[in-house]
Amino acid sequence: IVVCTKCRLSEGRTHAVPGEGDSKADIVFVGEGPGYYEDQQGKPFVGQAGQLLNELLESIGLDRNDVFITNLVKCRPPQNRDPEPNEVSTCTSLYLEKQIDAINPKVIVTLGRHAIREFLPDVGSISQVHGKVFRKGKRYLVALYHPAAALHQGNLKEQLKKDFQVLTKVLKTI
Repeated sequence: IVVCTKCRLSEGRTHAVPGEGDSKADIVFVGEGPGYYEDQQGKPFVGQAGQLLNELLESIGLDRNDVFITNLVKCRPPQNRDPEPNEVSTCTSLYLEKQIDAINPKVIVTLGRHAIREFLPDVGSISQVHGKVFRKGKRYLVALYHPAAALHQGNLKEQLKKDFQVLTKVLKTI
C-alpha cells in the first residue's frame, strides 16, 4: 500500500495510510479516506475526528488497539474532496477487500455515506440508515455517521454517541 501508484491519489500524498489496529480484531472501522493529519503521519483517524472516535470507543469500553481502523482509499484526496469512483474501486479491490479477508472481522462499522455505499450500494442516505445493523454474509454491518460530520454539524454528535451504543448490542451477539 505504501508504494502503490495505481491511481492518481498517490501523486499528492505524503504518506499512504494502510490502517492500524488489531490484525485479528472482531471489529473493523472503515472511513472514507485520510485527511491532512493522517497523510502527515501515515495513520488513520489521528486528527479531531480521530479524537472523537477514540472517545466513542472508550464510551463502549473499547480502545483503538481492540479494533482495526482503515479507509476506503489509502491516500488523501486533494483538498479533502470526495474520492472518485475509480479511486475507490481501485483501492477497495486491491487493498480493503484483502484487509477484511485477512482480518476476518465479525463486524464492519462504516463511517459515513461513502463507506456504507461501498458495502450496501443501494442504501439511501446515511441519515436513513445510521445506527442500523445489517447482515452481509457472515458479518454484521453497522452504519454510522462519520465523526467528522459530527464535528461539523453539532447536532449529529449526540446522535453518533447514541448510535455507537448499537455496537455494544452487536458485540453481545457475536
